[in-house]
Amino acid sequence: MIAPPRGLPLRMLVAAGLGALAALGLAPYGFWAITMVALALVPWILHGVDTPGRVAWLGWALASGYFAHALIWIVEPFLVDVARHGWMAPFALVLLSGGLALFWAAAFWAAARLGHSGPMRVAALIMTVSLAEFARAYVLTGFPWAGLAQIWVETPVSLTLAWIGPQGLGVLTLMAALLPGLALVTRRHPVMRLMSFLPALILAVVGLGLARTVPAESATTGTVRIVQPNAPQHQKWDPDYMPAFFQRQIDFTAASPQPDLVVWPETAVPVLLDYAAEAFARMSEAAQGTPLAVGIQRRDGSRHFNSLVKLDGGGDVAAIYDKHHLVPFGEYFPGGDFAARLGLRGFAAQEGDGYSAGPGPVLLDFGRLGRGLPLICYEAVFPEDAKSGAGRGDFLLQVTNDAWFGEFAGPYQHLAQARMRAIEQGLPMVRAANTGISAMIDPWGRVVESLPLGEAGFIDAELPQPLPATLYSRIGDWPVLGVLLIGLVGLWGNSRKIKAV
Repeated sequence: MIAPPRGLPLRMLVAAGLGALAALGLAPYGFWAITMVALALVPWILHGVDTPGRVAWLGWALASGYFAHALIWIVEPFLVDVARHGWMAPFALVLLSGGLALFWAAAFWAAARLGHSGPMRVAALIMTVSLAEFARAYVLTGFPWAGLAQIWVETPVSLTLAWIGPQGLGVLTLMAALLPGLALVTRRHPVMRLMSFLPALILAVVGLGLARTVPAESATTGTVRIVQPNAPQHQKWDPDYMPAFFQRQIDFTAASPQPDLVVWPETAVPVLLDYAAEAFARMSEAAQGTPLAVGIQRRDGSRHFNSLVKLDGGGDVAAIYDKHHLVPFGEYFPGGDFAARLGLRGFAAQEGDGYSAGPGPVLLDFGRLGRGLPLICYEAVFPEDAKSGAGRGDFLLQVTNDAWFGEFAGPYQHLAQARMRAIEQGLPMVRAANTGISAMIDPWGRVVESLPLGEAGFIDAELPQPLPATLYSRIGDWPVLGVLLIGLVGLWGNSRKIKAV
C-alpha cells in the first residue's frame, strides 16, 4: 500500500481532490464507478490520523471538494444580472460548499471519537455520514442536492429507491465503497477481505434482479402536451420579449390533434393571476376545450405566491396550488423586510420578504388522467414533498424554470432528482421546464419522451399508469433513521467499554 501523504495540509488537498472526483458520479457525467473508487480511498487518507480534530478537517476537505464540483451550477443565477449579482458568485459557491461540508466534518469528528480501530472507525463513519446526510436533507428547510444515491440514476441500482429511498441507498453506497477501502489499509484474513465486497455485490445483484421485473413499455392513461417555450432568464421578464414567448406557447398549445391535458412551465404566464383573464381567454381558445396546468404568480394583499393553476375547458380557474417549499435567499430572504432596506433581496423576490409559502401539497383532479400532485421547481428535490396528506395521486406534475441554472450540470441534476421521485413513489411524472429538460418519466424513472435544453417546442407524451404504492412511499425514511440511531448507540456503548478498560 502506498503511504498517504504526510502533513495535514497536504492530506486535506488530496482529500479535496478525492471529493471533486467523487462528484463525477453525478449528472451530467454519470461516472458512478469513479465515485465509488474515490470514496473507497477515504480509509486510506485517514490512515494513521488519530485525533478527532484532524479527522474532522479531512472530512471537511473531502466534502468541500465534492460539493464545490457538484454544485458548480450555483454560480449561474448570479450571472443572469452580472452587474448586480456577479460579484457574489464565487462567494456563493465557496460558502455553500464549505457550509454543507460542515455536516460531514461533524460526522468525521464523531466517527473518530466512536471508533478507535480502523474497522470500528469505518463502521462509525458509515453511520455518522449517513446521519449527516439526513441532517442536510432536513435542517434549515433542507438541501439534499447531490446526495450519494443520485449517482445511480442511470443504473438498475436506482430501482432500490422504491424500497429503501435515497437515504437507505446512500447508506448502502457508503458501505459498498468504504468497506472495500478498509480492506486496502488493514491486515485482514482473505475471507474477511472478500466479505468487504458483499454490500457492493448485493447492490449489483438486487439492482439487476429488479431490472428484470421492469416491462419494456407500460400501459398509459391518456396524452399530455408538455410545452417548452425556451425563454432565457435574462429575457424572460423583458417587455420586448415576453409577448413573443407567450405567443410561442399559444402556438404550441393550438397544435392538432388536441391532447387530454396541456402543461406550461413555472411562471409561464407573464402577468399576475389577478390580471390574467385576457391571457386565459387566449390560452383556452388555443387549447380548444382542453384543460391546462400552468405556472403563474399571484398576489393576495401584500403577499405573493409562486403558483400553478388548473384551467378548465372554458378557461376558468378550477384549482390553485401555491408552492409551499420555498428556496431560501432565492424566493424569499429570511428577515426580508429589514434586509431589503440594506439592498439585499432574493433573486426571484417581489421586494423584501419575497414569496409566501402555500399551505402544503394538494391533489388536483385531471379527469381521465387521474389526480396529479403538483411540484413547483425545487420541491421535486425533496422526497417528502412528493406525497400528499390527501391520499395518493396517479402522477406527479412538476413545472420548473431551470433557466436560472445555465446549461451544464444544474438542469441535468434537477432532472435526475425528478426521476428519483418517480421511482420512490411508483408514479409517472410530467415535467415541464421553461428552457428544458422537459420530459415524461415513467414509474421506473425512465425518460419516455423529452425535449433537450435550449430548444423551444412541445411533446405529446402518453402518461404511463401508476404502479401500486411502493414500500418507501408507505414508510419513508424512518426505518433507515432508526437503524442508524440504534447502531450509533451501540458504537457509543462499545466506545465507553473500551475507554473503561
